[in-house]
Amino acid sequence: MDYDIKDINLAEKGRLRIEWAEMGMPVLRRIRERFQGEKPLKGLRLSACLHVTTETASLLKTLKAGGADVVVCASNPLSTQDDVAAALVADHEIPVYAIKGEDHRAYYSHILSALKHRPNLTMDDGADLVSSIHFIALEKTDDLDESIRGWAQGLSPGERSAVLGEVRGGTEETTTGVIRLRSMERDGVLQFPIISVNDADTKHLFDNRYGTGQSTIDGIIRATNRLLAGSTFVVSGYGWCGRGVAMRARGHGAHVIICEVDPLRALEAVMDGYPVMPISKAAPLGDFFCTLTGDMNVIGLQHFLEMKDGAIICNSGHFDVELDLPGLRESSTSRRVIRDFVEEFTLTNGKRIYLLGEGRLVNLAAAEGHPSSVMDMSFANQALSAEFMAREGAHLEKKVYPVPREIDREIARLKLESMGVEIDTLTPEQEKYLSSWELGT
Repeated sequence: MDYDIKDINLAEKGRLRIEWAEMGMPVLRRIRERFQGEKPLKGLRLSACLHVTTETASLLKTLKAGGADVVVCASNPLSTQDDVAAALVADHEIPVYAIKGEDHRAYYSHILSALKHRPNLTMDDGADLVSSIHFIALEKTDDLDESIRGWAQGLSPGERSAVLGEVRGGTEETTTGVIRLRSMERDGVLQFPIISVNDADTKHLFDNRYGTGQSTIDGIIRATNRLLAGSTFVVSGYGWCGRGVAMRARGHGAHVIICEVDPLRALEAVMDGYPVMPISKAAPLGDFFCTLTGDMNVIGLQHFLEMKDGAIICNSGHFDVELDLPGLRESSTSRRVIRDFVEEFTLTNGKRIYLLGEGRLVNLAAAEGHPSSVMDMSFANQALSAEFMAREGAHLEKKVYPVPREIDREIARLKLESMGVEIDTLTPEQEKYLSSWELGT
């Protein structure tokens, strides 16, 4: 079995951490039990480009139990948990191509390994795998990273077509990836159907809000050991992830400021009790800054220069483009790593800015990512969406689809059941009333 990980001898530690995480993942455990008997993914090759964490390990075990031939590569250079990668290889014979801290070249060489698996199903977190497949199939090899380009250019026309032609469909985990995929659909280049797992209520209402909220604050505190109470905490972006971080920062006693470009989200933030202002006005006020927008250069050089001496900046969006890192580096007279995952930049005006986790996802770079109980629902969506795509993908259009409503509701039902929570059910009379236009007073 081929793989590329840091150290296979870390497997024992990873094994115990996976066991601990699975205690909080009852929904995925139930799905795995059914998959083990029914084998809905039998005979299918599945390439996953995901954060290699304990929770992801539980998902991969479930997919393999369902009969899939699974390989996984990292979806972020700093999100891999090396002991988990070792346990997946040693205990479950799942090929893993991921090393925490891997450089740019290694990152894309690992995506290449997932491509060489010739997947029938893809599972992405950020759409790097899917976009690479499309660049190859559409003969846009100049847009590929050089780690993949040489291999792709060596393929015959038939082999290039096969890379795409074998794919039945895919799933996408996160907001940033969905944005990319919808752009592909809009431009008419999307070549196979994708289910947007991120849009499921049991994903974004919980994972994005409660998972990102807790894990982002966890990463900031682990990296800095600074007190949030009494500080000013600036959140750029008030989507579900931004809501979660703002809520948790305020819960720690921080004075939270929201920066937004969408008037509806900005209005909601005002109604939620937060001051809202442009980043240009917030820059001199903040002690902590966190971006969660999915866009680039949200905080730029002009803002860094206006910040307080000692301001702490981080990102919890998928890619490391939300902070203008090239501008920060170019305008610095010196830089040094002062703590794990904390880099100090001394600007030309003498102020010091502290960057966390290289500007990558701070909750995974400096902490362990989302708690397993919330990823239980997200990855249940992934597993059931993969099953749906295996069954229906050949009949779907080349579009981005929502998670089927029945899957979303079933996951919510199973989660409530696992928590011992009972809810009401409609009576026949109530169902008739809700479905009739003729009944009123």
